[in-house]
Amino acid sequence: LGCAALAGTPHRIDREFVAKELGFDAPTLNCLDSVSDRDFALEILFNIATLMMHISRLAEELIIWSSSEFGFVTISDEYATGSSIMPQKKNPDVPELLRGKTGRAYGNLMALLTVMKGLPLAYNKDMQEDKEGVFDSVKNARISVVILTEVLKTLTINRDRMEKAARVGHLSATDLADYLVERGIPFREAHFITGKAVALAERLGKDLSELGVEELRSVDGRIGADAVEYLDLRRSMNARNSQGGTSKEEVERQIAALRELMAKI
Repeated sequence: LGCAALAGTPHRIDREFVAKELGFDAPTLNCLDSVSDRDFALEILFNIATLMMHISRLAEELIIWSSSEFGFVTISDEYATGSSIMPQKKNPDVPELLRGKTGRAYGNLMALLTVMKGLPLAYNKDMQEDKEGVFDSVKNARISVVILTEVLKTLTINRDRMEKAARVGHLSATDLADYLVERGIPFREAHFITGKAVALAERLGKDLSELGVEELRSVDGRIGADAVEYLDLRRSMNARNSQGGTSKEEVERQIAALRELMAKI
């Protein structure tokens, strides 16, 4: 306020006072710029679009993980429906709707960017188009956050299915390479040796973690009996104890940090 819809006013007004009363740190620096832009609306729309992008990605994971091919999670009946044709099918409707809402948030952002891209300085009636998109995005983002929270609260985690999936695909191959590097073997060579071990496991119809000491030593004599420990799934998980890693202690630290952050919001 105080810009008089263009370039200021000759009347003696106190813009500092008005700004403070309205909860702002200070008035805008240039009146013509203030009247001309809708950066505040664009920033809201961009932040919501970013939020919805992350919600959509999480929703996609839930959709995939709840499929019969994965079976990592089970979505509560409250947030799923049956199929109109297949009696046995359970549709992850709410995650799919959350994913769909994201396109709407993107559209509102792009719509306002398009409105603003060709406007001359000062106020133009086109700018009235900012409100509908902002109100729509804010409303949908609030609903999406609340609904996603409830979906996650009622989610069933199928731990056994996840662990079984983690024990195939030679996931401990990097651990074997790390084991060799720790014993002075250059990573390039360790990578090659590990590749041979994986090929052996494939020929034997096993996962790399299922190979015995003699089988591993047949690939390279420098592989010791202690290498088997490195192929253990839980050991592999807890070995990644760098900041942001997957070890139990580090994950607990991350959770605690996020809870502390949420408490401040």
